[in-house]
Amino acid sequence: MGRAAIAVAVAGVAVLAGCTVQPPDGDGKRRSPVRIELPGDTPSPDRSPDGDDGGPGTAPATPPGDDKPSAAPVPPRVLWSRGDTGRDVRELQARLRQVAWLFEGPTGTYDESTKRAVSGFQGKRGLPRTGRTDTVTWQRLLRMTREPGTWELYLMGGQPADPPDPRCTTGRVLCVDKTSRTLRWMIDGRTVSTMAVRFGSKGTPTREGVFSIYWKSRDHVSTLYDSPMPYAMFFSGGQAVHYSPDFAARGYAGASHGCVNVRDEGAIAELYAQVRDGDKVVVSW
Repeated sequence: MGRAAIAVAVAGVAVLAGCTVQPPDGDGKRRSPVRIELPGDTPSPDRSPDGDDGGPGTAPATPPGDDKPSAAPVPPRVLWSRGDTGRDVRELQARLRQVAWLFEGPTGTYDESTKRAVSGFQGKRGLPRTGRTDTVTWQRLLRMTREPGTWELYLMGGQPADPPDPRCTTGRVLCVDKTSRTLRWMIDGRTVSTMAVRFGSKGTPTREGVFSIYWKSRDHVSTLYDSPMPYAMFFSGGQAVHYSPDFAARGYAGASHGCVNVRDEGAIAELYAQVRDGDKVVVSW
């Protein structure tokens, strides 16, 4: 086959194969193909207008979507913060007391002192000091503390009262419940007010039964223990319902010498003004 025939054959194959063949220059010499694309092959990237073909030393093109900023981490969910109330807040406060970050309450209200305690706890453990209890803070606190008991949750009162003893449903009655540690002031079966109370210790227990108020003494001082008993309302020997500064300060961490202690001075002041000699007192479990 002559050279002309061979050239025509090669050109035909090149066209069928998708090749682009460089024609001979004026000097009769042939040049290499500019590029060859076989069917099914991935096309070569187009050259850029300035001649940059993405060769070595050239930054590759950015894949679609890779120029978007990465998503910011999701902050932990806040469980409780200042102003929240309820039983869960009481538990938070009781647990903070266990690790000596809170010395008041529990009150059941997320107040400023609770916020400061949470912030201090967070800072000590390298957490953001937000003062808000989020899921991370709560889980850390749970690992460091134990489940608080009922009287840790209600150390300073605030517990709900149990249903009244049936003997309290008629007349004017100071209905004292040792189980829920509450006093209901009731008139003809209606509860006028309720307050937290505490009782005597095992050595000096508060007597149970049905009694009546036989003497009131606004600024009484105990002759036996030389301790103040403001708003005293005596119902059984030397035992009385009265305000206790110690109960107000220490809660259920202390006990009386047999009297029924009230920690809310404002509440007992109102009660003292309403109770009369002869009103019934029921003390029961």
